[in-house]
Amino acid sequence: GGTACVVTGQPFDTAKVKMQTFPDMYKGLVDCFVKTYKQVGFRGFYQGTTPALVANIAENSVLFMCYGFCQQIVRRIAGVDRKTKLSDLQNAAAGSFASAFATLVLCPTELVKCRLQAMHEMQLSGKVIQGHNTVWSVVKGVIQKDGPLGFYRGLLSTLLREVPGYFFFFGGYELSRTFFASGRSKDELGPIPLLLSGGFGGSCLWIAVYPVDCVKSRIQVLSMAGKQTGFMGTFVTVVRTEGVLALYSGLKPTMIRAFLANGALFLAYEYSRKLMMKQVDSY
Repeated sequence: GGTACVVTGQPFDTAKVKMQTFPDMYKGLVDCFVKTYKQVGFRGFYQGTTPALVANIAENSVLFMCYGFCQQIVRRIAGVDRKTKLSDLQNAAAGSFASAFATLVLCPTELVKCRLQAMHEMQLSGKVIQGHNTVWSVVKGVIQKDGPLGFYRGLLSTLLREVPGYFFFFGGYELSRTFFASGRSKDELGPIPLLLSGGFGGSCLWIAVYPVDCVKSRIQVLSMAGKQTGFMGTFVTVVRTEGVLALYSGLKPTMIRAFLANGALFLAYEYSRKLMMKQVDSY
């Protein structure tokens, strides 16, 4: 599921990070795509793909594993049987709880991904020197400058994004599946309803938490050039110096990516889960 998400949405994610971190450099999504292609070529759209793959595979593995455990916790809290189907709201709460665990594996890999995606702009602005554009050079730079805890720069903003965001993510997904099922079992849904449900869930997530993600990207990228203020300090600085709309820079590629990538994520997740369950049942 995580792999499908990255392959589908990486170019739009790259544009999102560039526009969030350096909003003055780009007039919009098309301008960002054109400039990136002219300056770096097609590979520029897939900068940070390796850590993005690691991040998404690790995050979604932990997220969906913990989602199952958290569903059981919600059942205990609600006082219902283990096999009872949860409501869409209860599933949303379970997804929100699960995201807190996924954040711990996501934050370090996302920091490396964001820095690689915005490396060209950091070099153009003179904030970093040339030659720090590989995964290993970024990892080495973090360890040398901040130590292992440096990988958790932006952890608070990541948590502030993930916990409420995944409430809307799983809530939107389950609500959409309920709509398409129309009284039938959700497990009977075909690929198109699953794609649309995943896309709807992803869109709900990003609409709800986009300003928080913008602050997170700035903290993780700009901290390469020196000490960066925390979440509230960065948030206030952006609003005062650039205005509220700066917190929504890169929203268009994010929404396109959210629908496509999360549709692919849930489609791959549901079908791979069914395939694995068949393998288990055969034994």
